[in-house]
Amino acid sequence: MSSEKGNVSRTRPQRYQNAHAFRNDKYDTSARRKKINAKLHDGVCQHCKGILEWRVKFSKYKLLSKPKKCVKCLQKTVKDPYHIICRPCAGKLEVCAKCGKEEEIVIPINKGQDGTESVTTKNDQDSSGLEGKLNFDANFSSTDSDEDSDVLEERFKSMNFQRTEI
Repeated sequence: MSSEKGNVSRTRPQRYQNAHAFRNDKYDTSARRKKINAKLHDGVCQHCKGILEWRVKFSKYKLLSKPKKCVKCLQKTVKDPYHIICRPCAGKLEVCAKCGKEEEIVIPINKGQDGTESVTTKNDQDSSGLEGKLNFDANFSSTDSDEDSDVLEERFKSMNFQRTEI
């Protein structure tokens, strides 16, 4: 029997294998599912980010219906599911908003909010909020092209581009 104590070596491969990977948006194409799939998990450590991404991937991620109480400031300001610390406290104390440990934060909270908030226009279409941040007034006609190319290269590297699926 494969579950008996001490039997760690299998002699045969797994009996049933999935032919296709699970897709959480195959049948559920609601706006809530799209919002959950597009959510950026910022202010958490690498371990907690993996947990939250697993929950999203396998449709286990549930949104909060009302804010929870923060364990640091004791106010009802926690709006993200599975978090125990509100965004201002987590940013100020530099701790993970989900587990509360002083681990390295993968995506800091202040960078996660810059330009990635979804704005609904009057036509009920979502836009990414990056329109105001793009600079279309770049001057490319200059005699010192070597120096300008270095400056443009630095500007290009500093821009944060994110791929979105339609």
